[in-house]
Amino acid sequence: MPRLSTCLAAAFVATALTAGPAVAGSTPAPENAQVYIIWPKSGRVIPGGKFWLRMGAKNIGIAPAGVKKKNTGHHHVIINAKLPPFDEEIPSNKNYRHFGGGQTEARIELPPGRHTIQVLMGDHEHIPHDPPLYSERITVIVPPQTSEAGSTGTAQ
Repeated sequence: MPRLSTCLAAAFVATALTAGPAVAGSTPAPENAQVYIIWPKSGRVIPGGKFWLRMGAKNIGIAPAGVKKKNTGHHHVIINAKLPPFDEEIPSNKNYRHFGGGQTEARIELPPGRHTIQVLMGDHEHIPHDPPLYSERITVIVPPQTSEAGSTGTAQ
């Protein structure tokens, strides 16, 4: 007969493996709120890889991080990564960029290649709302840099 501790451990593992998806944070999202990317549009080719990302929000106000005000939040831009867990603070690194000043546009620079971009709204503590508010994931393409051999850089 198995020992009690072995049975309890097996039950714990079974429960952990069958647990449902993560829940969102405790800050309620306003009804019918949306976040979206205004520019660039999906499929856009971005020569040089530098551009202004323009973010939009509908039926939710924008407030800086740390400002706890009903029906507000701030943008987080996710580049080449999946949505994070909705019940935890949104990471802050090269793939998860915080715009806690309440910015609605940001200068982005990407290396050559295909990139995905998505916007996720966070509350005053950088935790997604309930339900979470995120944009459609778009794809942009940064072509390789081409050098113009023999060019003097002057107009003729």
